Amino acid sequence: MDVLRTPDACFEGLADWSFAPHYTQVGGPDGANLRVAYVDEGPRDGAPVLLMHGEPTWSYLYRHIIPQLVAKGHRVLAPDLVGFGRSDKPAARTDYTYERHVDWMSQWFVGLDLKDLVLFCQDWGGLIGLRLVAAFPERFAGVIAGNTGLPVGTGLTPGFDAWLKMSQTIPVMPIGGIINMGTTRELSPEEVAAYDAPFPDETFKEGARQFPALVPVTAEHASVAENQAAWKVLEAFDKPFLTAFSDNDPITKGGEAGFKDKVPGAQGEAHTILSGGHFLQEDCPAAIADLLDDMVRRTR
Repeated sequence: MDVLRTPDACFEGLADWSFAPHYTQVGGPDGANLRVAYVDEGPRDGAPVLLMHGEPTWSYLYRHIIPQLVAKGHRVLAPDLVGFGRSDKPAARTDYTYERHVDWMSQWFVGLDLKDLVLFCQDWGGLIGLRLVAAFPERFAGVIAGNTGLPVGTGLTPGFDAWLKMSQTIPVMPIGGIINMGTTRELSPEEVAAYDAPFPDETFKEGARQFPALVPVTAEHASVAENQAAWKVLEAFDKPFLTAFSDNDPITKGGEAGFKDKVPGAQGEAHTILSGGHFLQEDCPAAIADLLDDMVRRTR
């Protein structure tokens, strides 16, 4: 496995980004070691909150949420998925599979011995994060899911179909521009540049290219059986499970219904629809921070 690593210089002077990186190693195929980067802010004995990003973002997505939670006394962890942010980037698209991503983040998660977590997950942060919940339900105190899902091969929305086709055919993938298209507010040029920062050229974007094709939207996709098994665990998960989808996301609109119907912990929760696009962390960070703070306090 050939692995690329974005130079540290690419992350210097990013807008509203002052968090020190932390690193750990996870094992890959053929004995390869991959560096996973993550933010770890707040008191070590604070209630832990796990923030998981998706495609094609990185932990920068949570820059306005992290300090609000730290100010409330919580420990906040935000990893960069392999292929994104400061984490290492396998150079070949075939190096990226759904199950490898789950394994890589499971290694990171268990290696830090994280427990009693409240999770916020969006996009692929949910496809991977909810698999962590299913694998280690005893380690989670609660979950907030926004604009995400756990597909089992039953089809795709028109919005996702359009995104899939674009992601596989566009010659140059404008990462920051894609994120700007998925928000209701206009990102500044500096913010767009920060989303571009992990990808000095197209060779660094193989994970971003591959992720849309890995979503198990048909029965023939890999990971359908694994997600079905994960749903069995979630259908017995009785800890607080809140949905906080946005009102302007054509990709996941309506996706909260499955969680509300099937997850016992979702019963009686004050589910909400937030104002924002697909990347709702950019549009309503204060509302997300308040929801997380409330869940932490209810579960401690």
